[in-house]
Amino acid sequence: MRSTRHGFVWLSKFLLYAMLLYVPADRAFSQDQVYKGKTLIIIQGREPGGAGDLRARAVAPFLQKYIPGNPTIIFEYMPGGGGRKAANHIAKVAPRDGMTIAHIGGGFVANGILGAEGVLYDVDKLAYLGNPNSEVQYVFVTHGKLGLNSLEKLRAYSGLRIAAQAVGHDQYTIGRLFVWLLELKNPKFVVGYSGTEVYLAVENGEADARAATAESVLFSYPQWVENRQMDFHAIHKVPKGRNHPSFANLPDIETFARSPKEMKLIALQRNMELGGTAYVAPPGTPAERVRILREAMTKALHDPEFRIRFKKDTGATPTPVTGEEQEKYVREVPRDRDTIEIFKRFGTADPLPAR
Repeated sequence: MRSTRHGFVWLSKFLLYAMLLYVPADRAFSQDQVYKGKTLIIIQGREPGGAGDLRARAVAPFLQKYIPGNPTIIFEYMPGGGGRKAANHIAKVAPRDGMTIAHIGGGFVANGILGAEGVLYDVDKLAYLGNPNSEVQYVFVTHGKLGLNSLEKLRAYSGLRIAAQAVGHDQYTIGRLFVWLLELKNPKFVVGYSGTEVYLAVENGEADARAATAESVLFSYPQWVENRQMDFHAIHKVPKGRNHPSFANLPDIETFARSPKEMKLIALQRNMELGGTAYVAPPGTPAERVRILREAMTKALHDPEFRIRFKKDTGATPTPVTGEEQEKYVREVPRDRDTIEIFKRFGTADPLPAR
């Protein structure tokens, strides 16, 4: 009787161990089968050819490498509303099977938190997958032919034409923040350009100024700096305190703030930027597929060959952030209604708030 009982216990343990050993193998097999022979679509919230497109193209082959099954990756472009169109699509239209994700510019988090017109997505419900850039420095630049090579001359000039992609685009909003803090006279924003066209508008004199990221200026138009074709006036650093060596002498935008209220506005924008430019999957994407994509993205962004490729193709040094970290940044964005209501005006065509 004892031997029978002992045999039963031994058989039970054997079956349990066999089941435990079987699960990981099946899980690995199922991971390969999810994406093997499939196509992963990346919706880009921009026109092709700009700095954001170059960054996405540098990431794609490494993401493909680390997703089990190595799916084909294709891009679809969906510019409009500073990322709103692409974010709305990923939240409301895209299939929730892990086969469609989006790479959206930094303005989409701001638009979502600020409740911008036309926003149909909830930034707290999207699945964040990671991003190669967690640092950015914005600069405010004017054409050198204007001769505005000092703050006094810049402030004395009236009617500066500032080029941007669209009302609500992150660079439009940053441009308006620069204008407000630098106290420029009668600025006129000219919108409707693609990312590459904004540069051409300033280069050709169709516009006088723009806000741009330091990395994109140095990559797309290094002669602006090397040949002093443009004048640079101020810088906005995300995260705070991260200096760009080519613009180390520019005054920080915070030095122009007059009050704690204005400092809170700058901090709000900075925190939204930290959670911004992101790869995201639709809300409701199965947790296992989000995990697969997050792990693949993390491995891709830390691949030594990726760092070399990214620097070569974009001119920027990657500063990766994980999906979990971006999710945390978004949760921690201040939701103070008074500050938000004031900041919302920077992303509209309404008059700027009084100081």
